[in-house]
Amino acid sequence: MGILGRSSGEKAAGAQAPAPPASARPAQQVKVELGEREAEGIYANLVLMAHSASEFIFDFARLLPGTPKARVYARVVMTPQSAKSLLGVLQKNLEAYEQKHGKIPGAGEFPPSRDIGFK
Repeated sequence: MGILGRSSGEKAAGAQAPAPPASARPAQQVKVELGEREAEGIYANLVLMAHSASEFIFDFARLLPGTPKARVYARVVMTPQSAKSLLGVLQKNLEAYEQKHGKIPGAGEFPPSRDIGFK
């Protein structure tokens, strides 16, 4: 995790003033570095999840048609708080996607026939 500086209104470490609620704190920007290899991405069509009291584990795998096993290509481990934040952000992005592109069919549902971009 990156190191973030204090805002100008925060007290120095050891001060007794209570911290303001999270909603009152100014948003902090974080610079994210994306390496060339990571920018290529990894395709996954299966996610396996497990959790303990302190972490969530997401294994992103690829299952090929006609094969009896999947291969995990990436594992992401998160705190429960980060997993809950991921859920919220994913939900908001799915809603925005569906507003722009239409309802995403669930497993076993078939989308209405439409142009997929090939002409």
